[in-house]
Amino acid sequence: MKRVGIIGTGIMGTDHARLLTSSVSGARVAGVHDLDPVRAAEVALASGGARVFGNPYELIVDDDIDAVLVASSDDTHEEYVLACINAGKPVLCEKPLAPTVEACGRILDAEDKSGTRLVSVGFMRRFDPGYTQMKRMLQLGEIGAPLILHCVHRNPAAVPGLPGAAVITNSAVHELDITRWLLDEEIIEVSVHAPRATSHGGGTPDPQILLLRTASGAVADVEVFVNARYGYDVRAELVGELGTVTLDGPPPTVLRRSGMDGRALPADWRPRFAEAYRLELQDWVDGTGGAATAWDGFAATFVAQACVRALETGTAQPVALPPMPELYR
Repeated sequence: MKRVGIIGTGIMGTDHARLLTSSVSGARVAGVHDLDPVRAAEVALASGGARVFGNPYELIVDDDIDAVLVASSDDTHEEYVLACINAGKPVLCEKPLAPTVEACGRILDAEDKSGTRLVSVGFMRRFDPGYTQMKRMLQLGEIGAPLILHCVHRNPAAVPGLPGAAVITNSAVHELDITRWLLDEEIIEVSVHAPRATSHGGGTPDPQILLLRTASGAVADVEVFVNARYGYDVRAELVGELGTVTLDGPPPTVLRRSGMDGRALPADWRPRFAEAYRLELQDWVDGTGGAATAWDGFAATFVAQACVRALETGTAQPVALPPMPELYR
């Protein structure tokens, strides 16, 4: 039985604690830390009486904690993940691995020097049954060589005045990771286009269109729209030389409005990817190794920052990742 310590009991930390307690085999929540001790105590109680730690570093090094799940604020990820590496404990860190390329690089270097893969990053879409089926069909040669990937990522609402960069780093980053994972190659050039902004964004450049070119010449286009109002909607279509495979494809003509498109749409990402989160946690507990690695977390942040530069400058940006360390090959 793997004893898991959770750092951060906001939306994601609480959901992970619930899944580990009710839906994931071979693990239990053994420790909880949050800046809000009342919140931590509530989650600990709901998890079967887990221990509440007042200090996150004490949780990480405690002998009764086998593995750590980091779901705290983005700016704390680096320090907690590094502490887990130093303690020799597996850690699942919610995305982003860290907010900057430099911070991700320090994590990458520390894990590489340890000689052991300890870090997993919470890009849960890799476990979504729809995406895994798309990848399987591509690998089986059902659609031939991939040429174009179309992606749609729409949220009902975001914080008014959200910076344009945050649309990329908080939302579109999922598509950056899934593009690398589906096509099994790196992104080498990006551009970002901001059409007329919605009146619901409070000044946010939203929606945005990202164009991603991969090493083989395939292109992914990503529409990210964080104030779409009508519901949470994620779709994708992979176009190959012999055919296409579509994730959640609608009928030819559909009106989407007020939470409906002829069916109920979820209000946010959690119901849509509930099974993906469960499978991700089970994979992590089992040590199967299907999750995104520290290298994947580094690459996602690296590409996201190039997209931010493209948005700010209005010009295409090259993406030149450093060589992948041998540990991740």
